[in-house]
Amino acid sequence: MIDQQRLEQIVREAGQIALGQWPGAGHQLKSWEKEPGSPVCEADLAVDAFLRRELEALLPAAGWLSEETADHPERLGRGLCWLVDPIDGTRDFIRGRKGWAVSVALVSNARPLIGILAAPARGEEWFGIAGQGSWLNGERLHASTREIFSGSRVPADSLPREDQDLTMVDKPNSIALRVAMVAAGEADLVATLRWGFEWDIAAAALIAREAGAAVSDAFGGALAYNKPDPRAFGLLVSAPAIHRAAVERLAERAALLAGPR
Repeated sequence: MIDQQRLEQIVREAGQIALGQWPGAGHQLKSWEKEPGSPVCEADLAVDAFLRRELEALLPAAGWLSEETADHPERLGRGLCWLVDPIDGTRDFIRGRKGWAVSVALVSNARPLIGILAAPARGEEWFGIAGQGSWLNGERLHASTREIFSGSRVPADSLPREDQDLTMVDKPNSIALRVAMVAAGEADLVATLRWGFEWDIAAAALIAREAGAAVSDAFGGALAYNKPDPRAFGLLVSAPAIHRAAVERLAERAALLAGPR
């Protein structure tokens, strides 16, 4: 259906375009806020334009949904759709930190088929394909197998009072890279309690699932993609044995923050 090697090459090239403008390598960068609290930079737009051109040429039948492109309902009439975040973790990118990645997923009938993350500042290339597994730099991934919720490793800067029994580990700004940490067994749990967009999570969620992690929204429900409203409330990725406990831990907070469903 698709030239996998060419797809990987395209995403790798996109990562190099971003790296070529990354302040962490000494480059000057223009950035601004699309809206309060939502930064964007020149590299976001350059990578987005490159990916759209190359991915549409690679698979003309697929629709397009990206953080940096105006949404168009035309994508809904196609069985296939690219979900793209040209730079996930823009805050880290702008600050010259390494916690960012190019995120690309191909979805079919609301489910991811392929997910790729390119994190060139970290020397990482993540790849997952539905039903076949996921890999980091060519090495097969195996998700966390933790069985006890208390003490679970969570990428975080701080923990709420009610979660003090968890263990903080390093937190990249990119939600995709935090999810990938569960896929690699470097973390046991990643949870968000906010409305987020499909392009943030599609690739990493597939990579985690194919590594053996449990993946859901904040309420434990299944995630779907290429919806008319491309959002979901929360993301919960964990070792399978602690997933139910995580849903129960977050249930009251999730219900309060999500509002009427």
